[in-house]
Parts: sequence; structure tokens; C-alpha cells
Amino acid sequence: MNIIEVKDLLKSYPQPGNKKETFNAVDGITFNIKVGEIYGILGPNGAGKTTTLEMLEGLNDIDGGSAIINGLDVSTNVFKVKEIIGVQLQANEYFDKLNLTELLILFGKLYSEEIDSDDLLKKVDLLGKSNAKPEELSGGQKQRFSIACALVNNPKILFLDEPTTGLDPQAKRNLWNLAKELNAAGMTIVLTTHNMEEAEYLCNRIAIMDRGKLIAEDTPQGLIQKYAPEPQHLASQGNIEDVFLALTGHTLRD
Repeated sequence: MNIIEVKDLLKSYPQPGNKKETFNAVDGITFNIKVGEIYGILGPNGAGKTTTLEMLEGLNDIDGGSAIINGLDVSTNVFKVKEIIGVQLQANEYFDKLNLTELLILFGKLYSEEIDSDDLLKKVDLLGKSNAKPEELSGGQKQRFSIACALVNNPKILFLDEPTTGLDPQAKRNLWNLAKELNAAGMTIVLTTHNMEEAEYLCNRIAIMDRGKLIAEDTPQGLIQKYAPEPQHLASQGNIEDVFLALTGHTLRD
């Protein structure tokens, strides 16, 4: 069963330097996400993946097409949609005088939820930091805390936008394990990433975007078999990075 259904989704912006002309940052993409999936969206900078997430989250207006989340049209039921999703953003700013426990309680009240802050901090392995302030956390700890904040309303769907950018290998693995644990407990997860290994390890299916369009979608192994089946060096076949290069002709950072 699908929990997210996206059809002909469109977002336009004025052309830089020529406000009379527009370009499509998201250009009529269509995809569905199943209940309980980890679904990844890959793409170089400017591909439209973050804009896509922002429209699904109700943070950006939809200019064309439709997005249905758990049976709710995002365009007309944005507040109801926000009650059932959790959003971990690329960057977060917090009230700097509050500690982690106080911040979680505050965010819970925004949803009229009485939350167990210790339980949330335990989930993200930060229980020992309950009295710390965000500025006192390492990069990986900040990322895990941002996920704790996204979980205060016990969401059906968790959106992660480049969750491991800038993290060291150990912090990255810790966050991957957290995502797997949340998913195993029944949570649908949608993520964008620049990390090929991350996408291949975490995702049930991957969509690849380039210049606002969705150019491929399948399981990681399905993409590899279709676009990078030949051995790469000593490997028996290509990997998701080879798929991406074969489809777009450039790296994620181009």
C-alpha cells in the first residue's frame, strides 16, 4: 500500500537575472512510496530533491501536480499532514538557553503532546546529554538530536534531508543504525543524500533526479543491474555511484 503518491509534481522559480522567465526546479515528477519503505532521492546540487521534500512537507507551495500523503492532499490539508510527519532539516537553530530535555518538551507542546524526553533521547543515544545545550554537542550528536526533535509527534513518515553531511564515519554509521531501527519499528523514511554508500545500504528503493526530472527509479540492485552491470576494477559489478555516473554523466557535487 502506498503512503505517499506524487503525480506530475511541479515547482517553478524566476530565472536568475531575468524575472520574466521561469525554470522548473521540479519538473513534473511522479512516484509512489510504500508503507514501511526507506525511499532515497539522489541528485546533484540543484537537481530538485530538497525542493521536492519541501513540497511534500508543506514547507513550499506546489505549483502543479499533486502530492497525497496518507490519503491527505498536501495542498489542501497541510496542517493535518504536518501532524503525521517528522522533518529533520539540513540545519537547525534552537533556543540557545534551553537544554535538550527542555527543547524536546517545548517541541512536544507545539503538537499538544506530552512527550517522554528521556525515551526520545535514549532512542537517539543522547540520554547522557539531557542537560546539555545544542552548542555543546558534536556534529553527529546534533544530527541525532535533530531527529529526536522530528520524532516528538511519533510520525508515520520521517523526512531526512542529507542527514549525514559532514559527519565522520562513526557518526555516520550511528545515524544509519538509528534510521534502520526506526524503520524496523514501522516508520516510513524518505531521505535525500549525496552519499552513494548510504543510499545503497539504507534504501529499499532509490529515485535519481537530475535537472528537476526523475530519470530512474528502482531497488539499488535493480539500478546496478540495469545501468552498471559490468565489473568495475575487481568488483563483480558496479555500484550505485556507477549508476549515477552512467545516468547523469557527472558526480553529485558537479
